[in-house]
Amino acid sequence: MLRVRKRGAFTLIELLVVIAIIAILIALLVPAVQKVREAANKTTCGNNLRQIGTATHNYAGVYNGKLPPQLWYMAGGPGWLPFWSTIYPYVEQQPLYNKSMNSGAAWGNGGHNIPVQVYECPSDPTYTNGIGNNGWAVVSYAPVMQTFASAGQWGNNTGVVDPSTGQVNSFGKYKLANIPDGSSQVVGIVERYNQLTYYGWYNNQVYPCSGWNWGWNSNCSSYGPWGLYTPQIQPTVPNGQAHPYYPNSGHAVMNVMLMDASVRGISQSVNGTYWNWMCTPDDGNAIPTWN
Repeated sequence: MLRVRKRGAFTLIELLVVIAIIAILIALLVPAVQKVREAANKTTCGNNLRQIGTATHNYAGVYNGKLPPQLWYMAGGPGWLPFWSTIYPYVEQQPLYNKSMNSGAAWGNGGHNIPVQVYECPSDPTYTNGIGNNGWAVVSYAPVMQTFASAGQWGNNTGVVDPSTGQVNSFGKYKLANIPDGSSQVVGIVERYNQLTYYGWYNNQVYPCSGWNWGWNSNCSSYGPWGLYTPQIQPTVPNGQAHPYYPNSGHAVMNVMLMDASVRGISQSVNGTYWNWMCTPDDGNAIPTWN
């Protein structure tokens, strides 16, 4: 008669071998999953910038070619509108735009803490659920002041006075169609972390700032008034390496929106002179390379 021999339980050595194999498989799998997730995040971030670029163009189409200003006072409407709230209607946020109507500012009537998903980069590690730890809605991008606030000289006692309202605004010098260096050669929006906690700075979606000093306030969304510093790629937080004067990206290559609404990747090794050319709309320099 054939006897079937019953196998005993795993020995300790066999169990350890199985555990070791599982650990190796996990170690191999986790980086692959992280790479796939980051690739998806970078695509999402790029798509956000394309939508913002389209919104900028649609705004220009409505306002006779004018670019969305860094800050302006809309009499008979919401009042003070920072850049990101100016384009609310063009990123499908008309209700949020309407919410601030007659409140005096985009941050009025509780509009200061309502996040907009298209303004959030999933690779920005400095916020949770669209709200910063200061209670204000976040943004992971910043308009370049050389394009969107260049009509005056930002800083103390500068700006453009609107004669119809008497308010100081921060407008760009040029319309979309007459940017001297060409819309495909000029960076309009960069990535910028929402919270630079080591320095106590925030890149808020909206925040009270004056037209005289827009961008110098540490809670406003802007890039460029302190200098056109080259991108920081995956800087650490909050130990001070992520600096508020710089663009900051959680990707291996930073996404930027050009003024023709296209999106490009910029590495940390970009030539500093070329980067300055990229962010200046009227220096007359042709860019020989984007990386």
